[in-house]
Amino acid sequence: MLELQNITYSVTEDGVTKKILDDISLTIPDGKLTVVTGPNGGGKSTLAKIIAGIIRPDSGKIIFDGEDITDMSVTDRARGGIGFAFQQPVRFKGVKVFDLLRLAKGDRKLSSSDACKYLAAVGLCARDYIDREVNASLSGGELKRIEIATVLAKKSRMSVFDEPEAGIDLWSFQNLIEVFNGMRKHIEASSIIIISHQERILKIADEILLIRDGKLTARGNADKIMPMLLANEAVVKNCNLTAIWDGGECDDRA
Repeated sequence: MLELQNITYSVTEDGVTKKILDDISLTIPDGKLTVVTGPNGGGKSTLAKIIAGIIRPDSGKIIFDGEDITDMSVTDRARGGIGFAFQQPVRFKGVKVFDLLRLAKGDRKLSSSDACKYLAAVGLCARDYIDREVNASLSGGELKRIEIATVLAKKSRMSVFDEPEAGIDLWSFQNLIEVFNGMRKHIEASSIIIISHQERILKIADEILLIRDGKLTARGNADKIMPMLLANEAVVKNCNLTAIWDGGECDDRA
């Protein structure tokens, strides 16, 4: 179980301090798929990076399985069972895909057939990728899928995905949904946290957390949260966008 207690984080640019996360407290239970959603700039990706240990909060505590990991490095958190997939995957010049999967698994004896299963799970033909270098020759979408394959190989107790749909084609996106459902079913007591705007990902969540302006503004299942999101969409649809050009006013009453 993951518990965040009064997490606050700010950044200062040109002498101006902006609060990105504002006193967020929440608990994420084991064995659940939690989706964090909300407007751009609301603090979702920052929250994911704080959980992974990539950035440190200004204040507050992070408790994982009863242990205070607030000051623990990203490497130690990974060893302790927290996996993280970046929104923009990292390239590793000189490292082959097979080597990356071995490192993720922590098993130098990982067989090529097992490595192929992880690649196939994210919609990649293993024969074409297993000996490729993780470098600029791979597209952003290919790198994203390979990174997700490494998270699968880790079988982490908690896996955090920052907008995994970015750069993924429609066929692979459906495959990705199946991967998340498979992780939930087959990795015992694991938790999955996904930062996403995608409706199809929101619909498979056990719980959705709505983050807006650095605050946790709502939480619940899709039946509770989706109407809130659709209500915001209705405001946009009610707005006569031609008024921008005609000098008229927008009726934003929903």
